[in-house]
Amino acid sequence: MREDREMFRGNTVYFDFDKSAVKKGPETTKVLAVAEYLKAHADAKLEIEGHCDERGTEGYNLSLGERRALSVREILLNNGVAAEKVTTVSYGEARPADPGHDEAAWGKNRRSEFVLLLPAGGNVR
Repeated sequence: MREDREMFRGNTVYFDFDKSAVKKGPETTKVLAVAEYLKAHADAKLEIEGHCDERGTEGYNLSLGERRALSVREILLNNGVAAEKVTTVSYGEARPADPGHDEAAWGKNRRSEFVLLLPAGGNVR
């Protein structure tokens, strides 16, 4: 369980403004580490949450959040993770990581987060 928490604590993937592609470098490395974890833990299942900053309409941001989550999922699947182990959800702008109204806050809100779904509940973020 401790290993689970360490793997997922702070393992957030950040995106550029109005983009859904996972950036090369550290952001891709985060996703690849999660892929290795999922392949090593047969019973592990994952939900990927897609989030946006407050700019844009609610509908647009829900769609963008879904594209972000699906972009992360695609990397996992392309690296050997079984499709049935990974689900996605978009919260659009509804769950900001930072409630501010400036570029620093918006940058924190343009993200995907991993939620490890545990069989007994007590999911790990």
